[in-house]
Amino acid sequence: MLVGLFFGSFNPIHNGHLIIAQYLLNELVVDQIWLIVSPHNPLKEKSSLAKDYDRLHLVRLATEDNPKIKVSNIEFNLPKPSYTIDTLTHLKEKYPEQEFALIMGGDNLVSLPKWKNYELILRDYRILVYKRPSYKTDFELLNHPNIIILNAPLLEISSTMIRDLIHRGKSVQYLVPEKVFEELSSSKLYH
Repeated sequence: MLVGLFFGSFNPIHNGHLIIAQYLLNELVVDQIWLIVSPHNPLKEKSSLAKDYDRLHLVRLATEDNPKIKVSNIEFNLPKPSYTIDTLTHLKEKYPEQEFALIMGGDNLVSLPKWKNYELILRDYRILVYKRPSYKTDFELLNHPNIIILNAPLLEISSTMIRDLIHRGKSVQYLVPEKVFEELSSSKLYH
């Protein structure tokens, strides 16, 4: 079984994340998707993150009705900041029967050479890349045999945009799953 690992801060999760996940499942690119909620991406500022378990809760709310999407907090118990290669090594040891592929946006592919041991990731894992608006993906990594560019829907939704709308008192209904919208509406998250 091929498991697509979709790493992210999910700060918060939004419909764009879920559309990409469902696209991969519908097109049989992967058999299952694990959303890995990252406590701290070393390339991002931690101060802008909601609490780990608040983000995890929202991801679980968003996906609880889809048996092919699992939610993982595996990085919560690993050393911080979270390095993808360390998480992959841990997952391979814990689930040796699984085959893993990484799911990432074109913006992350651009920064891949900055990742810890990125050469090992490229050597040992397929990387499924969905295009992101305003990011160029025409560079030499595109020719790597383990890089697969997907023809997934191109969406202009981001967690930054969601946080900004909430901060300005605007509605994020239809941009996030309904259960997430209800939770955000009844809590102080991102206000």
